[in-house]
Amino acid sequence: MIMSKVSDKALLPAGMCDVLPPDAEREASTTEQIIAHFLQSGYERVKPPLIEFEESLLSNGGGAMSGQTFRLMDPISQRMMGVRADMTLQIARIATTRLKKMPRPIRLCYSGEVLRVRGNQMRPERQFGQVGSEIIGSHDPKADAEVILMAIEALRSLGIKDLSVDLALPTLVPAIINNLDIDNETSVALRAALDRKDEATILSFSNKITKKTTEQLTALLRATGPDKASLNQLNKLNFSEVAKLELSSLKKVHENVTNSIPDLKLTVDPIESRGLEYHTGVTFTIFSKGVRGELGQGGRYLTGENEKINCEPATGITLFLDSLLRAMPTTDKKKRLYIPPDVEISQIRKYQSQGWVTVAGFKTTDNAKIEAERLLCSHILLDGSVQQV
Repeated sequence: MIMSKVSDKALLPAGMCDVLPPDAEREASTTEQIIAHFLQSGYERVKPPLIEFEESLLSNGGGAMSGQTFRLMDPISQRMMGVRADMTLQIARIATTRLKKMPRPIRLCYSGEVLRVRGNQMRPERQFGQVGSEIIGSHDPKADAEVILMAIEALRSLGIKDLSVDLALPTLVPAIINNLDIDNETSVALRAALDRKDEATILSFSNKITKKTTEQLTALLRATGPDKASLNQLNKLNFSEVAKLELSSLKKVHENVTNSIPDLKLTVDPIESRGLEYHTGVTFTIFSKGVRGELGQGGRYLTGENEKINCEPATGITLFLDSLLRAMPTTDKKKRLYIPPDVEISQIRKYQSQGWVTVAGFKTTDNAKIEAERLLCSHILLDGSVQQV
């Protein structure tokens, strides 16, 4: 019965977990290393609250995360609140309200936990850490390239290898089909087929949206792949002026990234839009070969829904700490030094300054080495000298 009660207390909801040693320390130190990298590039750190009023949290594009948001009643104000499922739009809110008088573009970075209603196949976790950066107040494609390059450099500094970036343009398909004379049911079905990359179903719409349009859409599907081959195929297609403008921004971002990191593997998916609903331009997703889940995701968006009120162009990227820890190389355990009782604190501080992790004993034992082993120490201080256990 006692064991059963202990087991019940250890049981956590699906998608939740305790982060134990040494992973909790690795996660914290990884966060600070990435933030330090961002700060060096002129970004300033902000810290939004875990919970906000629902209408604030889910406004200005936040509605895309509505289905993933936990809600609860505030016992003080009697208003509904939401637990953040993503931090990007919180940063946008801060920039356009608290920091609205700061000169643009404004560069902000952040870290924190998010909570989602459900996980997915690639990321079953429902609570995980995010660390990211945002540039607010610039239309320039160089801003998109900056956050991509900065993220790649930060990840490489952590020892993560085999990185690749998938560039997408979720605004390209709407630029092609929004002006078509089709009913809403057909539009929804067509977008669903595009999301599934179902070429046969797309071609079956030829009698409703013309054969020319369906052939153009299937050509976009075939253009998905390595960056150079994909862009070559896209250049051969006859787009409208609006679609050409969207594609031009993708090309400029690609050019800036490849000029700075020529060896970075890039792919292009001009169709992809799932999970990117609030984005208004180029998006990007970072992967590492053999690692489950994306390491990071970001793209261009607007900070508000009303173009005349608190609405600015923005771009940014969010890195996911659970995926980063899976991608990072394992590190050697820190050497732990057992300090017997009655050693002066000045001596302990001396060894700490030399990089040792010190573990102080509280009582004298017949065999200090056995006590050091019990406390998982690799070394012991005996007669004023460090010895291996």
